[in-house]
Amino acid sequence: MSSLATMARRTARTIESGTPAHRDRAIDGLRALALLAVPTGHWLLGGFTLSSDGALHNASPLGTFAGLAPVSWVLQMLGIFFLVGGYASVLSYRRRKGSTRAWLGGRLARLGRPVLGVTAVWAALLPVLHFGFDVPVDTLRTASTLVIQPLWFVGVYTVVTALTPLCVRAARRLGVWAAAPLLGSVAVVDFLRYGPYADAVPSWLSLLNILPGWLFAYQLGVSWGEGRVTRRHAWGLLIGGAALFAALLLAFGYPTSMVGVPGEARTNSHPPSLLVLALAAAQSGAAILLRDRLGRLLKRPALWAPVVVVNLSAMTILCWHQTAMLAAAVPASYLGEVPGLVGAPDSVGWILARLAWMPVFAGLLVLIGRYARGFESPWAGTGPGRRTLAGLLAAGFAVFALGLA
Repeated sequence: MSSLATMARRTARTIESGTPAHRDRAIDGLRALALLAVPTGHWLLGGFTLSSDGALHNASPLGTFAGLAPVSWVLQMLGIFFLVGGYASVLSYRRRKGSTRAWLGGRLARLGRPVLGVTAVWAALLPVLHFGFDVPVDTLRTASTLVIQPLWFVGVYTVVTALTPLCVRAARRLGVWAAAPLLGSVAVVDFLRYGPYADAVPSWLSLLNILPGWLFAYQLGVSWGEGRVTRRHAWGLLIGGAALFAALLLAFGYPTSMVGVPGEARTNSHPPSLLVLALAAAQSGAAILLRDRLGRLLKRPALWAPVVVVNLSAMTILCWHQTAMLAAAVPASYLGEVPGLVGAPDSVGWILARLAWMPVFAGLLVLIGRYARGFESPWAGTGPGRRTLAGLLAAGFAVFALGLA
């Protein structure tokens, strides 16, 4: 144990000595916090039932324990992620040495490589698991849905990143108020789809919330990076967002959970509702107000080192955390019901057992990440033939996961 502690301290000192003095530790800390909330939320609130043929199907403890909904308020930190993403994009955009097109190309490539990697690997795994290990097709369908579930975020983030030059111009012209029209747009769509004329509104109208819903916090981040968000603005975001959040829950009947619950007709996150933007506004205000304090806290090497590690593995964590959970659940399904892993998530015992499984999932993710992190690096040694094959495999996996085949 002492040797591990010594190694950890040595690693922390090495990371500390290699950190540039100008590094904004608070921004990295906020990003790491938002990143870790994704697997934590999926692992805590995602369960599996076992059908008579031995296949796994998705389930959630929120279906039984509605009182757990506030947990989703804490773990839904995509608003923070988009806020920090907008802030960091402004700094990177200012420092670009080439054209805007080249800058965008580099950033989008960093997002696309890990997604292509995980989907191509899973496409190759599907026939092996089914024909080699007799894994039921329904289990593979469930697994594919979970793997692709967090990847929608990458697609949306890619689009908002491409809009960075426009966001910068809007921030320079309107400051923090550049995000207001996005909030208004989502409010109008929500009124149409949930208001008195909802029956006459086509279902596809909700899709209009996807871009403005997630661009809202990104635009706030861009305005912050441009120096157009003061502490007074931050207090306004915190108090105004919290008040709107409470009003939507108490007076307008919005679902209490920030994530989808099986069997529920309405969901807040897919596509984002006004409740998501209210939470993002409150979180953004709090993050801006706590920035200096967080920066001072992260000057401690023992706290700073894990933040660096998480940030360096950002896309690996996002793309592979569901695979880590499945690596435990799929083999366990052959044993029947396993508390906290396979079986209806409808008891306090299940919740306690799932908490005990969390370190196992984290360990599996670390193990998988040792090999998967290569997808985050430039594929300099990969020829066009292999890239084309990876693309075809990824497309095939998407078709299967989305139920198109």
